[in-house]
Amino acid sequence: MLVSYSPTRAAMPGVSIDGTAMGDIVNLRKARKRAARERDGERAAANRMTHGRTKGERSLEAARSETARRLLDAHKIDPGDAS
Repeated sequence: MLVSYSPTRAAMPGVSIDGTAMGDIVNLRKARKRAARERDGERAAANRMTHGRTKGERSLEAARSETARRLLDAHKIDPGDAS
């Protein structure tokens, strides 16, 4: 059996981690925008984990708050009844 070896681009001499060869011209504006998109994507994923709720969770919360509101309203004392 013949096994061929193909190194990854990052392991090749003269090639940086992002795949560009050393000495290649890099457009800094595009690199900054790409980095900003990656940061924004990571932040969005963190926000989805923190704030994201399923439809069932939202409807359950709404039902619980409605029940609590009804119970509170049922126990209110009218000002005319207090004397």
